[in-house]
Amino acid sequence: MKPIPRRRLFTRVAAMLTIAAGLMSGIHVSARADEPVRLTIFAAASLQNAIDDVNAAFAAKHPAVPRSSYASSSVLAKQIEAGAQADIFISADLDWMKYITDRQLTAERTEYNLLGNRLALITKADDPVTVKLAPSVDLRQALGDGRLAMGEIKSVPAGKYGKAALENLGIWDKVQDRVVAAANVRAALKLVSLGEAKMGIVYESDAKVDKSVRVIDTFPEGSHPAIIYPAAVTKYAATRQDGGADLAKAYADFLRSDTATKIFAGYGFTPLK
Repeated sequence: MKPIPRRRLFTRVAAMLTIAAGLMSGIHVSARADEPVRLTIFAAASLQNAIDDVNAAFAAKHPAVPRSSYASSSVLAKQIEAGAQADIFISADLDWMKYITDRQLTAERTEYNLLGNRLALITKADDPVTVKLAPSVDLRQALGDGRLAMGEIKSVPAGKYGKAALENLGIWDKVQDRVVAAANVRAALKLVSLGEAKMGIVYESDAKVDKSVRVIDTFPEGSHPAIIYPAAVTKYAATRQDGGADLAKAYADFLRSDTATKIFAGYGFTPLK
């Protein structure tokens, strides 16, 4: 048998390698098509425990891997504005949802009011201090030399609700110099939990997940704007071509399902229908 010329041998080997690469490429693409789609959920810090459970329940029924980022609603809204690739945004107030919808960063007709909550005054579980939240209550005396932890009053929803409630009760001016501003409501909760602040203003749902604190009293509902958590699919999610758009919409619908409603209620939220 005559030996194959080197040039022809090289051509055949190159052709075989090309075919093999094509086959391997096809296998690779097929495998990736079977992988679950990643969804990114931007949610207010107070939702952390509940959304973690909702994500697990959603993943059990859909070909998706939901991953969440938790922070103050203001921080999350600014990140979305800066181009963060979030698929779902759940804010702790209407203002920060309006902030991104005004900038056309949510998908049309996907925004809705998901949850309600209550505002609570908390302290360490073993602190016997008592306060009845009513107009002109002497909260300053109850604080003594201690601090009052709450979310930053200009940007953090829980901080804005808290200031409004204290102003409505006529006691803001008497305690504002004792306030420790926190980056988000969970940070305020942590300050009380660690004993670095004598009291804190958080959502009732936050107090429920930390056994080292207790609720002294809840603020009268009329003392501050209604606490509403709106949710929406982002514009980024609506433009995805990998199946993410449909799954983001399915996730938004799942947030109102019986399964999710039970999870939220179990953590102290009020599901809104």
